[in-house]
Amino acid sequence: MDSNRPRLTTKELEIIRKNADSARAAILSMTTLAGSGHPGGSMSTIDFLMTLLQLININPRHPEWELRDRVIYSHGHISPAVYSALASRGYFGLDEAIAGFRLAGSRYEGHVEPVVPGVEWATGNLGQGLSAACGIALACRMKKIANHIFILMGDGEQQKGQLSEARRFAVKYKLNNLIGFCDYNRLQISGDIGRIMPQHIMDNYLADGWDVVEADGHDLEDLQEAIFTAVENDAPTLILAETVMGKGVSFMENQAAYHGAALTEDKLKAALAELGRDNRLAEYKVLRQNYQETIVQSRAPFTPLLNIGSHHLYTEKTDNRSAWGKALADLAELNPESLIAVFDCDLKASVKTGEFEKISPARFFQSGIMEHHTAVAAGAMSREDVLVFFADFGVFGVDETYNQQRLNDINHTNLKLITTHVGLDVGEDGKTHQCIDYLGLMRNLYHFRTIVPGDPNQTDHIIRYVTNEPGNFFVPMGRSKIGILRDRSGKIIYDQDYKFEFGKADLLRPGQEAALLSTGTLVNLAVELADRLLAEGINLQVWNISCPFALDPEAIRQAAVTGAIFTLEDHNVHTGLGSCVADYLCTNGLNCRLRKFGVEDYASSGSSADVFKAAGLDPDTLSVEIRDSLLNRKI
Repeated sequence: MDSNRPRLTTKELEIIRKNADSARAAILSMTTLAGSGHPGGSMSTIDFLMTLLQLININPRHPEWELRDRVIYSHGHISPAVYSALASRGYFGLDEAIAGFRLAGSRYEGHVEPVVPGVEWATGNLGQGLSAACGIALACRMKKIANHIFILMGDGEQQKGQLSEARRFAVKYKLNNLIGFCDYNRLQISGDIGRIMPQHIMDNYLADGWDVVEADGHDLEDLQEAIFTAVENDAPTLILAETVMGKGVSFMENQAAYHGAALTEDKLKAALAELGRDNRLAEYKVLRQNYQETIVQSRAPFTPLLNIGSHHLYTEKTDNRSAWGKALADLAELNPESLIAVFDCDLKASVKTGEFEKISPARFFQSGIMEHHTAVAAGAMSREDVLVFFADFGVFGVDETYNQQRLNDINHTNLKLITTHVGLDVGEDGKTHQCIDYLGLMRNLYHFRTIVPGDPNQTDHIIRYVTNEPGNFFVPMGRSKIGILRDRSGKIIYDQDYKFEFGKADLLRPGQEAALLSTGTLVNLAVELADRLLAEGINLQVWNISCPFALDPEAIRQAAVTGAIFTLEDHNVHTGLGSCVADYLCTNGLNCRLRKFGVEDYASSGSSADVFKAAGLDPDTLSVEIRDSLLNRKI
């Protein structure tokens, strides 16, 4: 938005005022038609939203115009207001939105989704919109786009802790083009916000370095001046707007019941009469009955075209995380002008992002101990054609932020999530930091592709691979130094001639008596077990399964032919690789015995070797278990 643009005239504001009442009628009609929705907050927000959309730089005919201002609807349940306001600006037909609201097969869902033209980010999980706006603002800055990012939020939403993380981040990185709007109607689902959870919204923003502009949320002249003041400010600014829940219909005003309850048909008739609008509910019912599924055009996936350089060959024992850090530093050096960003949460020495920061400090974003915010900001930035890596410990990057990663997945981001310190391999840090459920959690996310490297050389290949691939990737790795995988002749397996293929398993040892499938940190152990048992006359087939959610059909077939499969992983035995293999065998009718080795309970603190031994994941214990299973046909 250009601060020098002329103010809207009295006549133009009067048109907006009339259109806002028409939008209120649409809000009530669509929620009653659907029998659900959130009319109260939609009606308290609509005056600001209708005014804002007339002032900012947008193009309804070209919703993806790169230079546009952005609007993030953090309290996504006000979708009735969003659809009504966007339709008023010409993004799509209002009748289509009303008839299709909350209808299966329609893009007009109960909470806003970016398949709707004019919607930038899917929300509904309250408290995350400001973080997404920070990520988008950083991307626009990196692309040298001079625009403004507006974030609409509810007042009850301000109780969320993630908002405090996002506020501090915005000030640190001087995201002065961020303008928040708080719909201060003082009501949430259960009643008065001061009774539900007392808060000091203005004081909180001011304390974190934001400017705050107060406004009457239903006075269009006042709202217009507040928007211009915010745009001219040299700091992130919140417009705190005093509003009335259910504004425009007398019996709805200041009634918390209408936060999330639609009107009955009789009450809709009375409300529309008060607004001076026709009741078209019967017509909308017919349109709804004949509704055709919306054809959604997906955004073209972002495919970076970076120079990934040459594979670095490791010959001595080291850790996967160092190999990742070295590959990342190579990308920084080889692509000094490219759109690359790295997010860190106060762990750069451990997650090995420090070298990238030294080479390219302007592309490195230190978020401190604010994982929830960082996960969303990184995801939102990655959706703006920037290659984004977010590195963290497994318990923070996955366990703690699962909800945020789920939202990234729903938004079809292009995030490269790298987690170190997964599994019992974390050792001395103990059970609170031994992330043993990373696969079980990430298996729930449909669009994250997971790759678990088996050694430092494969790690290097994988990082260079994901760099130029679109979509979300998750690359977990342990903490400790591990061996370089070699074949029985001593040749390095993942050398310069190796080419990573997603979903392809690697045969590390041939064998006929049984197959041992492993992933990640314990692949070296699997090879050691096979070599030890071969000396005893037991010939094990060993596979490195780097893509446990995209199993290699030929590898599983060959393993099943032996008649017995063992799986070995540094992960909860119930939800990781073993479970993926079991599902595959059953689904594909492969008749094979299976035994899973993995983590069976939370472990204690100690060296990783001692912790593995206590968990029965050491070479002595496992070789006996495998031998006895085969000889006594316990498998």
